[in-house]
Amino acid sequence: MEHSRTLGRTGLDVYRIGVSASYGVPAAVVEQAVDRGVNYLYFGSIRRGGFADALRNLAPRRDRVVLAVQSYTRMAALMAWSLERALKTIRYERADVLLLGMWNKPVSPRIVDAARKLQQRGLVRYLAVSTHQRKLVPELARPGSGFDVVHFRYNAAHPGAEQDIFPYLAAIGSLPGMVSFTSTSWKQLMDPKRAPAGERVPTAADCYRFVLSRPEVDVCMTGPSSAAHMDEALRALDAGPMPPDELAWMRRVGGHA
Repeated sequence: MEHSRTLGRTGLDVYRIGVSASYGVPAAVVEQAVDRGVNYLYFGSIRRGGFADALRNLAPRRDRVVLAVQSYTRMAALMAWSLERALKTIRYERADVLLLGMWNKPVSPRIVDAARKLQQRGLVRYLAVSTHQRKLVPELARPGSGFDVVHFRYNAAHPGAEQDIFPYLAAIGSLPGMVSFTSTSWKQLMDPKRAPAGERVPTAADCYRFVLSRPEVDVCMTGPSSAAHMDEALRALDAGPMPPDELAWMRRVGGHA
């Protein structure tokens, strides 16, 4: 399994495992992960202090970091404040990706306009959007949408992207970066109580491998809270794509979860 990808039409080189700020991973673990090639770092809605410390410590290696900052605001006037506050916290001049969080309907033109103004000011390079509405993704992915990266839900318990997203991508041509989230289905796939009788219970690494086995996925987001969790995520890439029998097992577990 390839470890790195070009993030769609952004042209950015990214490691296929991304790391979120929301789950308490220590600063040293983030920095060690960057040493191992990880670079898609997601400073999201819950901006933990340890993650901010890591980003500040990584400033001398800024060219190795693809920084994604999220804004959930539905008020265009607050977007600049949200981004500027995040950048001030970590002492960065700009973000690589501004992620407009959780739009399950077309993004408000006022929000898009506010995001573009931040691009024009040089505070962000590329625009991204996240959604749980799978059927919206092909529309968000087209070149004229204004978005360079799309975050979408995909896991063994919610495999609908295989019908609603992936089959439509080839016709689009120049694709955005495709980033998946909730690979463990909020840990449901790792819950022994939710597994079918007689089936092995997946680990987090199994969940990541299931997602990364899809060539359409550029980056699989992870939410480590410890060095052990980070190591497990990285092992998923080293293990390579799942063979058909393992994919079938994950689908059985996911269908029951």
